[in-house]
Amino acid sequence: MAENKQYNAEQIQVLEGLEPVRKRPGMYIGGTGSDGLHHLIWEIVNNCIDEAMAGYATTVDVKIHKNGWVTVDDDGRGIPVDTVKSTGKSALETVLTVLHAGGKFGGGGYKVSGGLHGVGVSVVNALSTDLVAQVRRDGKLYEQKYKAGVPEGPIKPIADAKGTGTSISFMPDAEIFETIKFSYQTVLDYLRHQAYLTKGVRVKLTDERDDEPKSYGFYFEGGIRSYVEHMNRSREAVNEPTFYVERKVGDVTVEVAIQYCDSFNENVRTFANNIYNPEGGTHLTGFKTALTRVINEYARKNGLIKEKDENLTGDDVREGLTAVISVKLPDPQFEGQTKAKLGNPEIRNIVEQVMNEYFAYYLEENPNEAKKILQKSLLSARARLAARAARDTVIRKGALEGMTLPGKLADCSSKDMQKSEVYIVEGDSAGGSAKQGRDRDFQAILPLRGKILNVERARLDKMLGNNEVKNIIIALGTGIADNFDVSKLRYNRIIIMTDADVDGAHIRTLLLTFFFRHMPELIDNGHLYIAQPPLYKISAGRTSHYAYSDAERDKLIAEMTAAVEERKKAKAGKAKADAVAADEAEKSDVETAEDLAELAIATEQAEAALAESPDGEIKVAGLSIQRYKGLGEMNPDQLWETTMDPERRILLKVTVDDAEKADAIFNKLMGEEVSLRKNFIQTHAKSVENLDI
Repeated sequence: MAENKQYNAEQIQVLEGLEPVRKRPGMYIGGTGSDGLHHLIWEIVNNCIDEAMAGYATTVDVKIHKNGWVTVDDDGRGIPVDTVKSTGKSALETVLTVLHAGGKFGGGGYKVSGGLHGVGVSVVNALSTDLVAQVRRDGKLYEQKYKAGVPEGPIKPIADAKGTGTSISFMPDAEIFETIKFSYQTVLDYLRHQAYLTKGVRVKLTDERDDEPKSYGFYFEGGIRSYVEHMNRSREAVNEPTFYVERKVGDVTVEVAIQYCDSFNENVRTFANNIYNPEGGTHLTGFKTALTRVINEYARKNGLIKEKDENLTGDDVREGLTAVISVKLPDPQFEGQTKAKLGNPEIRNIVEQVMNEYFAYYLEENPNEAKKILQKSLLSARARLAARAARDTVIRKGALEGMTLPGKLADCSSKDMQKSEVYIVEGDSAGGSAKQGRDRDFQAILPLRGKILNVERARLDKMLGNNEVKNIIIALGTGIADNFDVSKLRYNRIIIMTDADVDGAHIRTLLLTFFFRHMPELIDNGHLYIAQPPLYKISAGRTSHYAYSDAERDKLIAEMTAAVEERKKAKAGKAKADAVAADEAEKSDVETAEDLAELAIATEQAEAALAESPDGEIKVAGLSIQRYKGLGEMNPDQLWETTMDPERRILLKVTVDDAEKADAIFNKLMGEEVSLRKNFIQTHAKSVENLDI
């Protein structure tokens, strides 16, 4: 029997004030890594944006100071400084020290707001070593300082001031966060989105950490219309002008911007009270329903779809669509703490009503643009029917063969999806080594012949005619397009394994494009990985080590050269020889500047020799250095040891932190516009290592 430990009221711990935030920060900001750190800025900026949405603020100014502090300032009404009866403290101290306290829970403070949990600025206070709050109200500048969420004294006026507004300065607690270094680009991207979503507000970021401070500001009179055009900046637009509508229905404001482009993919982003909803919600449902209905009604009215023909589907009318749907409402109901999906049922009808009326007006008033949109949708419908026929052929063929997997696939014996993994390998040679070196119990191998189709420039019907793409789809078991079902995935890990050269990088990019465009759920659910084969094998006698980068190679050369020298000295065997060896050891210490310089010269010579060596292997200072130009050069044991053994391998997990940015990168690298790739190559050419020409 287990020991009967006493459990009573003495074991119950009550955390007061902000103590629970410091105890469990992940519950409030999602984690203590970089995302959680930046969440501190988001919480304060969102309060400023709430003031702007309410019509009281016009500017938001964010500064990252040289000493690591951050200041967020707005010209809104200023947090009240009078006493709150229920707490006996000033309103400023109340919102900074009490969870779920603020002007967003009723009482008319805000009709619309994003930070509905009321934990924002108080959480920032709790997770900072120091915080200074300043409020401009009633002709005075008020200030209050805090240490780890505890006020150092009461709020007090420190000077006269013009205008109104709030300024919060804070220093994140280094003992709580894994890093306290803010990313300029991350903050800049977030502020850009907020400026797009709140037209007319001026947002500025200043970074004072470099010797030359940098500053960037945003102001978008067009709001989300400018946002849509920004997302399509590297594509050719189908309809110009961009469709845009803003209408208020009761207490709800609906904004929609639509532009079609020469892409095969749809890019629709939804927001509620400026909060991004990656899973959509009722506003997205209303938008899709209305879009499909309006386009079909227009097409039939103008004879573009005959009576006997079936209607265009939602997928048909959304091919090449870029849209932003933004709603502002008093009481949003989100599904989950992350606010990923809007749940208010009334919003569907409101968005549908606005779209039905005003998008129909747009098509009637812009017949040339309407014709272009319809032509694109009709072409998509024809491609859909062709893709369905091709897909049915694939499925029918599989059924006739008893659902046999691709002949090239060396499947694993385990039927447990959680344990199984598949390596998608470049080339038959590397595939042969991988098949021999793998653990057959849980590792499957699918070799690819050459480069797969660039799916960025192809519709589904053309994709399914490509054997390599078809083999991937059948091997994974999920199906594709409207038949995609992630629950049928046969492997928990899908690992892309290509050569460490230009061709290998290209094949890897083609595969990533395929998964990002047609199976994004695999990325979102953490199933996609990239293998990291070594670049070098460095041997001294029977001892071998692998290097995965040039820097690691140089470090290994230094360490192994020193070890070789030590072994030579150990063989002397005589006291006099030992004394000499000790003296020589001092002189040959690889940490001295002189020897490091010599080692650097030797390393440069080694690089040059490796480049010219036909078999990629040379000998330097008693070491054998081999440069792997392809996976096929490794024997099965080496491939297992370096790249496939779960105990020793290195895998990079593929994630998408910013879908908008990822979409732009894939379009730039794999799309039709050659000039975009040319500019990208010219910009990054000097930073490329190990370029094989």
